[in-house]
Amino acid sequence: MPDNFYGGLDFGTSGARISIINLQKKLVYSNSVPYSCSFKNPNSWINSCENLLVGLPIQVKINLNKLAISGTSGTLIPCNLQGEPLGEAIPYDQACTEHNILLESLASGEDHLQTPYSSLAKALKLIDKYGTNILLRHQSDWITGWFLKDWTHGEEGNNLKLGWDLEKESWPKSYLNTSWKKCLPQIVKSGKIIGQVNFDLAERFNLNKKLILISGTTDSNASVIAAGLGKEDGLTVLGTTIVVKKIIDKPVKKQGVTNHRVNGHWICGGASNAGCGILSQLFSDSEIKELSRQINPSKNTSLNLLPLNSKGERFPVNNANLEPILYPRPVSDSLYLHALFEGLAKIELKGWEKLGELTGYFPKKIITIGGGSKNPQWRKIREKIINIPIVSSKKTTSFGTALLAMNAK
Repeated sequence: MPDNFYGGLDFGTSGARISIINLQKKLVYSNSVPYSCSFKNPNSWINSCENLLVGLPIQVKINLNKLAISGTSGTLIPCNLQGEPLGEAIPYDQACTEHNILLESLASGEDHLQTPYSSLAKALKLIDKYGTNILLRHQSDWITGWFLKDWTHGEEGNNLKLGWDLEKESWPKSYLNTSWKKCLPQIVKSGKIIGQVNFDLAERFNLNKKLILISGTTDSNASVIAAGLGKEDGLTVLGTTIVVKKIIDKPVKKQGVTNHRVNGHWICGGASNAGCGILSQLFSDSEIKELSRQINPSKNTSLNLLPLNSKGERFPVNNANLEPILYPRPVSDSLYLHALFEGLAKIELKGWEKLGELTGYFPKKIITIGGGSKNPQWRKIREKIINIPIVSSKKTTSFGTALLAMNAK
């Protein structure tokens, strides 16, 4: 009897990845593809998704039982009632400051919504541009809708930045009489069955016609699942941006901090606008690998850089006008990379200090996941600056999303 397979698709900033596991949680297949055009263009997501589906072995396709999708938290797309994009998505790291007064009145007492980086700020901008006869969907919810050909639903964790309250399980009362409440999704808990894959789509890609779509999660929550985070652990995701997460007893309400429920635990965390994104703007992957070998992590550069990917920061400080500091640039490229690693490690340290201040304690060890976790010199620099033991996880975010699919009820 053939294996049943479970799939996780993860959509990041630069591309998409798929992981397929069996019932024993063993990875049987994985693949990744870059986006064909801009991250903001939803067609990039679908093209990469189609490429990954085409590449699946036929035995996996016909026995793929359940599929879940994770995506960048806070990337919001406007679409018509048939799910067709009306324009580009507003990405997670873009601040929208046009409707600050309305934002404050709608989000009174909710610090995490009163930031220009919140999905609510993005939603107000999109409604102003396209009107109220639209659907507002986050990246993974919109792609899940593409599989179902039904864009009704949204997963709880992806919609926290839009105002969904996990404890009350409702939208804020201030939304009730707005003309745009109908633009919001019907919320489904993470890891729940939503429906069956669209028949025409299954035929087109030779997928199991009974493939079940599971409500997914955010990319960083999928990383929490993949890493198997314990109560005394911290998680740092070193992707295009740096995300820090830890398990807590009860939600922490603070600007720049998000609270999620994952595997029955409360998780709090924050996401910086700094990360591997700035490194890839300045160096190729092969250059980073070669220059890293020339770094002596036990030495300090004495350069004080603030390597944000672009203007503006979300966490550990919330400042849409904060400028990156990328100079002075030394003659030596390896020294420059060393200084960038130090700058990123200092941002990560401030993130852990912020979470420590809000929760009363630091993690005893930090598990790291994402592309940056593979770099041994960066890990040693981080350990020296943060002063907490760091271990690298080989698991990917899409592996965590596949586990979510497998455990779905």
